[in-house]
Amino acid sequence: MPKSSIARQYRVVALPGEGIGPEVVEAALEILYSVARLNGFSVTVDYGAIGEPAYSISGDFCPEATLQLCEDSDGIIFGAVSKGGLLELRKRFDLFANLRPVRTFDSLLDKSSLKTEKLKGVDILFVRELTSGIYFGAAGRDEDEKGAYGYHTMHYYDWQIRRIARVALDKANNRRGLLTIAHKENALPYLPWTRLVTEEAKAFPKVIIEPMLVDNLAMQLVINPQHFDVILASNLFGDILSDIGGAIVGSIGLLGSASLNESGFGMYEAIHGTAPDIAGKGIANPLGTLAGVVLMLEQWGEKESAKSIIETQKRILAKGYRTADLAPQGKEILVNTAELIELFIS
Repeated sequence: MPKSSIARQYRVVALPGEGIGPEVVEAALEILYSVARLNGFSVTVDYGAIGEPAYSISGDFCPEATLQLCEDSDGIIFGAVSKGGLLELRKRFDLFANLRPVRTFDSLLDKSSLKTEKLKGVDILFVRELTSGIYFGAAGRDEDEKGAYGYHTMHYYDWQIRRIARVALDKANNRRGLLTIAHKENALPYLPWTRLVTEEAKAFPKVIIEPMLVDNLAMQLVINPQHFDVILASNLFGDILSDIGGAIVGSIGLLGSASLNESGFGMYEAIHGTAPDIAGKGIANPLGTLAGVVLMLEQWGEKESAKSIIETQKRILAKGYRTADLAPQGKEILVNTAELIELFIS
C-alpha cells in the first residue's frame, strides 16, 4: 500500500525488558506490522530500556529517558522484567485500570487441568486496580523488642475504589451484566469495597452486583468458571486471582492485559514473567503479548484488525499448532516462536 494512502498513524513504545520479553515483543510487533499493512494504518516503534537492561546502563530500573519516550505515544508494549520498572510506569502514567480477559478456546479445552464441560464458553474479564493497595502502601523493615520484622500497608482512598468500580461497572454493563466484587471485608473491614461499588452501581441499574469473599471466589473460579462475567478486585487480589485464568485456558502464556489511565492511554503486555529458563531458545509463546496488542487495537478503535488477529489465532490453534508450553500431544504440531509468527503473517 503506498504510504500516501495511509490515513491512520500510531506511535508505539516497545519496552522489551529481559528474559523472554524481547522475543515475545518482537513476535507481536511483526504480526502488528502485518495487520497494519492489510488494514490501512501505520505503526512506528521506538524502543526503550526497562528492568535489568536499563539498570546495567544507567543504574536505574526505569530511567527518566524511558518515561519521557513514552510520553505522547499511542501505547506502550511491555515485555517482562524480573524486578524494577513496572510499578514506576504504572505510577507515572496513573495506569490504574488493569483489564485481563480470560477466554477459552475450543481447541485447547483439553490443555486445562479442569473438566472440559466446565470450560466451554468461559469469558471472564478481570478488572484489577493497579496503582494503589499493598504494592504502593507504606512498607519497610524495622525492629522492636520481639525482633526484626517487615511490613506492607494496604492503603486505598475511597475515590480510588470508586473510579475502578466505574470502569468495571461500565464493562459489565456492556457484557452480560454481572459484576463480582472480590473482597475480604470480614478481615479488612476498613476497606469497604462492597458499599462503595454498590453506591456507584446506582448509575448502572442493569448490572447485578455480587460481592464474594476472595477465598471463596478463588474456589468458585475453579469449580464453576462459566458463572463469572466481570470480576473486580484490588491490586493484590486481582494479581493472584487472574493467574487462575492460566489454569482455566491451559497456559498463562495465552493471557494478555491492558493497563489504562483515565484518558485511555495504556500499556499492553502478557501477564507471564521473564521465564529465564527458556529465554533465548526461540520457543516462547508470544500469544500473551499478542493478546495485549489486540487490546491496544481495540482501544485505538481498530476493531477489525483486532478481530482478524483473534480469528487467525483460532484457526491456527484449531489446526493443531502448539508452542511448547501447550505440551503438544498426538497429532498436534509443535512450533517455535518464529514458526508461529509465520503462520500468522503468511
